[in-house]
Amino acid sequence: MAVDEKLQTIRHSCAHVMAQAVLSLFPNAKIAIGPAIDNGFYYDFEFSDDHKLTENDFPAIEKEMRRILSQPHDFIRKEVSKEEALKLFVGQPYKIELINDLPQDAVITTYTQDTFTDLCRGPHVASTKEINAQSFKLTKVAGAYWRGDASRTMLTRIYAVCFAKPNDLKDYLKMMEEAEKRDHRKLGVQMDLFHLDGEDPGQIFWHPNGWSMYVTLQDYMRKKVTDDGYLEVNTPAIMPRTLWERSGHWGHYQQNMFVTESEKRLFAVKPMNCPGALEIFKSRLRSYKDLPLRLAEFGHCVRNEPSGTLHGIMRVRGFVQDDAHIICTEDQIEAEVSKFCRLLLDVYKDFGFDKNLLVKLSTMPDDHVGDEATWQHAEKALGDACKSAGMEYEIQPKEGAFYGPKLEFTLIDAIGRQWQCGTIQLDYQLPSAERLDAEYIGRDNKKHHPVMLHRAVLGSLERFMGILIENYAGAFPAWLHFEQVAVVPVSSDFNDYAQKVSTSLRASGIRANAYTDDDNMKSKIKTISSEHKTPYILVVGAKEKEEKSVTCRFRFSSQIPQRSFKLEEFRDYVLDKVNTHFNGI
Repeated sequence: MAVDEKLQTIRHSCAHVMAQAVLSLFPNAKIAIGPAIDNGFYYDFEFSDDHKLTENDFPAIEKEMRRILSQPHDFIRKEVSKEEALKLFVGQPYKIELINDLPQDAVITTYTQDTFTDLCRGPHVASTKEINAQSFKLTKVAGAYWRGDASRTMLTRIYAVCFAKPNDLKDYLKMMEEAEKRDHRKLGVQMDLFHLDGEDPGQIFWHPNGWSMYVTLQDYMRKKVTDDGYLEVNTPAIMPRTLWERSGHWGHYQQNMFVTESEKRLFAVKPMNCPGALEIFKSRLRSYKDLPLRLAEFGHCVRNEPSGTLHGIMRVRGFVQDDAHIICTEDQIEAEVSKFCRLLLDVYKDFGFDKNLLVKLSTMPDDHVGDEATWQHAEKALGDACKSAGMEYEIQPKEGAFYGPKLEFTLIDAIGRQWQCGTIQLDYQLPSAERLDAEYIGRDNKKHHPVMLHRAVLGSLERFMGILIENYAGAFPAWLHFEQVAVVPVSSDFNDYAQKVSTSLRASGIRANAYTDDDNMKSKIKTISSEHKTPYILVVGAKEKEEKSVTCRFRFSSQIPQRSFKLEEFRDYVLDKVNTHFNGI
């Protein structure tokens, strides 16, 4: 969705009010920067050694902010010379550094409200009366290196959320409270899905429960792409610097690559799969009759993300994409993009994400390869193909990859959060003579360079797993769940029948476990329901053993009454839900 510029202006103005309040309470504090961000703002400070700011200080800061807002104060913009600016901010070293870094002829502006003046480009609201005193809340304190440099001072960053209206703030806080309950890092531990090791940042240790779901997800996507005409390949994890130089990644992406050396040659652990796909294409002479060639790869990629940006399994260093590269002719672009859009919608439907899908067309960034005319042509081709697939899009200026424009697909989860997952990127550059020089023989019996479409439906499997954990709050649909059926005997006298039921279901491909330990039935059911969130709990006793049946308690027992099945009938019921990827139980 388009950025609400008015709301962002309110947020940035509120950041100035917070800085004024902090300086009022802590006069020795040093101020750094305070931009607006998604849903709010932050401001960075350096506090004196005699006070370590914590969230316990928030009520006092908020009270002072509301005192400031109780009277209207205009935001007054003023242009100043570099010399004037340096005098204004004596004693504020971070502002002084910013000023000194500006060109001599730069236009320097300050904004003043009430007693507070800040170095700022703006814009701001006209007056503090445009900021509702009940529409913001300070949320957390974090450390942040000055200018993102780990060798510089660690500052104290105060985050806040801010909205135009109090009800918008209430709705957001309610959503965040729900998000806290769904946090994939907590549920990952509770459900024994994975763990993260501080000694190995950005890498995931999958446990049996989580790996079962990961493999199920990967196998699901493997069947989807195979049925859609893709051929699966696999390319090396480490490839030479020379290849990355020719592809352009060495010049444009090296800072995110892990590099190693062997026999006096430099190699990089692959951060992406695309050069490998083109090397496969180039391995033999190709004809126009071979196109489009759709090469899918569940390739493990590694990117050197800063440790401060890592977040659970949502943002990691090591990950696998449901990646594919479509090598085609220019006149096949529209059909292939449309075909991809249909695949994406089909997949998202199985997870309940097919409603309210957002599509964005990202255009040429400042850091790009290729001439502007080629980019404009590529952007038009991608946009036309998207519309022919029946999907509208909005423009996202300068957000394309360095080699070409892209469509980005954003899904909306159960509590209204947006996640950008799917993407398809149109690339004239990588197959070109200037890059990896891929060629095919055309109808005219001459050599031509193909076009390359980079695409993913889920994106990173790791990140998509995190999204699913939070979307379902751990209550996964039966086809995906690591434990589809739990069999609980009413007493130890029926352990043998519980094992027999479990064995029979497992033989049919259903993930079932018999709970024959010493805990009582109620305790077992409570654990299975609250921790495992198993879709089907089968309770078996004398009646069930005699009739070769099961009594099923559904996960949402308050909505669905328990039901008796013959064992074979229950097996068929579950298999139908699993095989059709029913998004529920």
